[in-house]
Amino acid sequence: MSCRVILRSLKLQCYPKLKGILRTHGQVARHIQARCIHGKKSGETELLKSIVKRIKLNGPLSVADYMREVLVNPAAGYYMHRDVFGKEGDFITSPEISQIFGELLGVWCVNEWLHAGKPDPIQVVELGPGRGTLADDMLRVFSQFPEIKEKVSFHFVEVSPTLSDMQMEKLSGKKPESGARSMIDHCYKQCKSKHGPLVSWYTHLEYVPHGFSFYLAHEFFDALPIYKFKHTDKGWCEVLIDIDEEDGPHHLRFVVSRGPTLASKTMLHLKPGDTRSHVEVCPEGGILVCDIAKRLKQDGGFALIADYGHDGDKMDTFRGFRKHKLHDVLEEPGTADLTADVDFDFLARHAGDGVSIYGPISQEIFLHNMGIVSRLQTLLKNASPTQQKDLLTGYDMLANPQNMGERFKFMAIMNEQPDDYLPAGFALLQ
Repeated sequence: MSCRVILRSLKLQCYPKLKGILRTHGQVARHIQARCIHGKKSGETELLKSIVKRIKLNGPLSVADYMREVLVNPAAGYYMHRDVFGKEGDFITSPEISQIFGELLGVWCVNEWLHAGKPDPIQVVELGPGRGTLADDMLRVFSQFPEIKEKVSFHFVEVSPTLSDMQMEKLSGKKPESGARSMIDHCYKQCKSKHGPLVSWYTHLEYVPHGFSFYLAHEFFDALPIYKFKHTDKGWCEVLIDIDEEDGPHHLRFVVSRGPTLASKTMLHLKPGDTRSHVEVCPEGGILVCDIAKRLKQDGGFALIADYGHDGDKMDTFRGFRKHKLHDVLEEPGTADLTADVDFDFLARHAGDGVSIYGPISQEIFLHNMGIVSRLQTLLKNASPTQQKDLLTGYDMLANPQNMGERFKFMAIMNEQPDDYLPAGFALLQ
């Protein structure tokens, strides 16, 4: 059965109306971070109190330490105890916009699995699976392809107890039992999906079993902690976060170190000719992509990274989002998402030798190469007028260069391939 026939047989799914709630590009964030409105300070959260105490004890925090504390603090981290996605959350992701997105990624996986010779078994390892919507759409594709359905298992890397419960309910169709967390070989949760394949949960990639795998990171790397550096007359200094004792709008403020720090001395590896005066570095992202590349070389497989990003040419992209609007990153920490554009050139350099790297390529080009227009036309034929409007709106949000089409990038990493091989979706449009 061909991939095109598989897509034709899948039914239209119900998605909420999502117009106007995408995450905006990061360049606007600078205007928010730079403002200085004197008067009453913003609200004080429990997490903020903890951060202030830490700064008083140890001095200013790196931006990376601040992000880590705000996003995944076990007690009050942004991702740990809430549903942050969709219309009622703070931002929307591509899988929540249209079923077509996840279906096309499922087809991409099937295509590359066939190219690799149908290895048995195959693991789909998703980093930060959100609500589980992307995996659910991919599983529907696999259910139409018995060859892969009988050989695939899903492995989620997820630290949030709340989100892992949501993912389990989405994929199994059943509410998870309260407090159902076991730890067998570092797998803290497991269920059989309603489509058949087994799904397992882990807190870190290192705990996921080795084997031929499809590693999928969709809007994952943008939430990893970054360090920020600024070039001054004293050389490369680090941007830090300190307590704001003055009558500014917040309890915290950005400061620049008085001279180079250990981080600025060891983490900055700029290419010749790089003229940027402000650089963001994500060491956790570099380590993670290196680990994925090692697994691909050892076990075989392929990886797909999809995120807001650039090719090593942007400067200040650190921003916050709350209720689908830009939010000052220093205001009421723990109540808003923090994100920074992914440096795909940095990731490619850290993948090292012995793997083949493709892209980054824009989401517009990738989705059109994968057949988004054909799939859209098929769904429109059987849709009601309201569904047709939602499908067309979703297509515009995903593929229009003015929305996500250009800002969102795809990069593939594979165990070493022949020089003339090009994976599905990565040809340039004529």
